[in-house]
Amino acid sequence: MLKILSLVASGALALNAATVPASAAPSLDWGECPGGPGTVGIECASLQVPVDWDDPGGRQLTLMIGRLPSTAAKSQGSVTVNFGGPMGISIDMMRSYGGAEAFAGLRQKMDIVTWDMRGGPNLPGLSTNLQCEWSGARLPRLPRNQAEFDQLAAANRATAEKCRAKDPQLFESMDSASQARDLEAIRKALGEAKVNFYGASYGGFLAQAYARLYPQHVRTIVLDGTWSHSAANWDRELTKVARDVQSFLIRFFDWCRATPSCSIDNPQVEWQRLVSKASRTPIPAPAAGTTYDGNDLRSLGLQLARRGPASYPKLAGAIKQALAGDASGFVPARPNPPYPYTPTPGVVECADWPHPANQRELQRQVRRMEAAAPYTGAAGTIAYATLSCVGWPVPLQNEPAALPKGLPPLLMAGNWSEFDSASRVIDQVPGSGSVYHDGPGHTLYTVNACARAKIDAYLADGVVPPRGTRC
Repeated sequence: MLKILSLVASGALALNAATVPASAAPSLDWGECPGGPGTVGIECASLQVPVDWDDPGGRQLTLMIGRLPSTAAKSQGSVTVNFGGPMGISIDMMRSYGGAEAFAGLRQKMDIVTWDMRGGPNLPGLSTNLQCEWSGARLPRLPRNQAEFDQLAAANRATAEKCRAKDPQLFESMDSASQARDLEAIRKALGEAKVNFYGASYGGFLAQAYARLYPQHVRTIVLDGTWSHSAANWDRELTKVARDVQSFLIRFFDWCRATPSCSIDNPQVEWQRLVSKASRTPIPAPAAGTTYDGNDLRSLGLQLARRGPASYPKLAGAIKQALAGDASGFVPARPNPPYPYTPTPGVVECADWPHPANQRELQRQVRRMEAAAPYTGAAGTIAYATLSCVGWPVPLQNEPAALPKGLPPLLMAGNWSEFDSASRVIDQVPGSGSVYHDGPGHTLYTVNACARAKIDAYLADGVVPPRGTRC
């Protein structure tokens, strides 16, 4: 087994994909994908893996794997890609939605491999999926007492049990650690000694799970537009995440104070006055036939602030209008629903993220986030999203935990608040690099040519850019 060599002065890992020996002959039978190769020439193979990785000899499921063969005369190896979501249509994304175009440069050196995730969370693909029909639901309002907490738990449990009844074993085996074990099976089937993995958005959590489970099999891992699932103390991480999220609104306040057309005196004070007012009595939004409480306004205000300066005038107008009694300015543009929502109850998410067991625990978390981020509190954080997991019938399966020692340098790419959170992941791995874009958005690889070049050089040739490289 090759050893990871120390960083050289140029910031490169002294390890080239071409020098990595295959640990076994490839065992995948590549052929035409269901639905055809598209214009990019993608090919497919299927792989059988256990539904329950703790019972490897038990029931199996089918993973459908897609590959864009390298355009080089001889490939340097494979890069495995997960587009996030979590969703099960990675092959279709690579074939039909421009994914292949983004990876065209890297394909000149390496094969690009992806797979449709088990269970088909959110959007089912070609792998064995969970036959459930989800619809976007309003994010629950924060329970005010144990009785409301219990009502929320009962409603969530009833929703989850309808899906669980379709296939209990698969429902209970869709966490990111199970997905990471699928990635390890793909690595072995490809005949790769070590994995090169690009994880976008939620794919970054799968990447962190893989790093914890198989540190000895990591060559390169890219975390693009993701957050930390690698905290040793989750309560402390939640307060840090709350501060990360609040930074979007602080940028808006800074803009407002410096921009005469904003015409809001003391924007922080007026924002807090609005949230307090809505918390006492939800403010009507006649344009959508609904009302918004304080946390609704925090969530919807954050949605506008996340888009950056282009949306700041709209947010300023919405605040002034809401202070006058009409919160219609916060109504999201169609086809989005007129309220903060979650696209699914979250079979994967509820198995990955801690959620409170009772009202007292929830109140403690919220108080800490309010103290850390008084303008946004829990809004926009994973803690607020996982209110949909309260009462979930399956226990937490992939708990956040620190990364192990001995990992080779990782690479993180991110903008604004994503960069801060993901920096806490790579802080744990000496020699890791990062690429920063000073602006809004989500993930960099497909939209930022500078970041893409840095990521390609890392995946193909082991070149680690310095921490905080700007693109």
